[in-house]
Amino acid sequence: MKKVLRAKMLLLVVTSVLLLLSACGSSGGQTATSDGGSAGDKEKLVIGFSQVGAESEWRTANTKSMQDAIKEAGHELKFSDAQQKQENQIKAIRSFIAQKVDAIVFSPVVETGFETVLKEAKDAGIPVFLADRAVDIEDDSLWVTFLGSDFVEEGRKAANWLVEETKDAEGDVNIVELQGTVGSAPAIDRKEGFEEVIADHPNLKIIKSQTGDFTRAKGKEVMEAFLKSDGENIDVLYAHNDDMAIGAIQAIEEYGLKPGEDIKIIGVDAVKGAFEAMAAGKMNVTVECNPLFGPQMVDLIEAHLAGEEIEKRVAVEESMYTMDQAEELLPTREY
Repeated sequence: MKKVLRAKMLLLVVTSVLLLLSACGSSGGQTATSDGGSAGDKEKLVIGFSQVGAESEWRTANTKSMQDAIKEAGHELKFSDAQQKQENQIKAIRSFIAQKVDAIVFSPVVETGFETVLKEAKDAGIPVFLADRAVDIEDDSLWVTFLGSDFVEEGRKAANWLVEETKDAEGDVNIVELQGTVGSAPAIDRKEGFEEVIADHPNLKIIKSQTGDFTRAKGKEVMEAFLKSDGENIDVLYAHNDDMAIGAIQAIEEYGLKPGEDIKIIGVDAVKGAFEAMAAGKMNVTVECNPLFGPQMVDLIEAHLAGEEIEKRVAVEESMYTMDQAEELLPTREY
């Protein structure tokens, strides 16, 4: 009797083991991976994104591109709008660190003053990616890569267009400049690139230069002041973004001059509003600064976290558009 009982128990154990092995060998049509997941699975990341603000059409398009790309890749987004204030951005980055996100993306309000908080992110083992704007710090190990435009080259493109446009001009060509946010990378670099080119053309003179904070309202306000003091002497407006240029166009019209004719208008960004202004003959040229690089940023984050080496600076492809192209291209503009 005892032998029979032992035999039945042994049979039960063997059957259980066989069933267990069968279950372990079944993967539901998927191949098991060494990390316990399955082939084709992609790790869901938590990405903190601190945007500089919402000061322009360009910035709105850039924010949407980043948000959509992160979500469409299946990752979780934690978003913060700095509202043009560095203290808000530093606070947001510290919040991301406290929440132990997998990666931080931010577009710096200004270039300097981020060393401490970026050191905190590094100490926490969280990689930081710069979007659109760079930082000016000695230790470049505090950030992984910069993805964005070559702002110096944008300034050069704007100036080269002006050199060609005014090559037959007699006498001085007086330029007024609407700068971007003081201390920001695009404002510094777009000015540098522009001045680098016109330095070889002494007849091209910047007679007024002031920040318009990248906004239409401030662009209009500053242009009104330029016109009040030097209205009849202004030949060209160089605006560091299209939104300021569009605000300035309104000021020029209210002053009684024709933008695009009496005063040549150069903008940067290539937003839809600039194409509308060019199609109406009120703006002459815009240098593209492509905001739709969200998918490219997600690819860089995923590559870095997978152990791949990536370049310290990655540029986006861009062009330049003139008044005679605007009407045809306007329907194709995404931002």
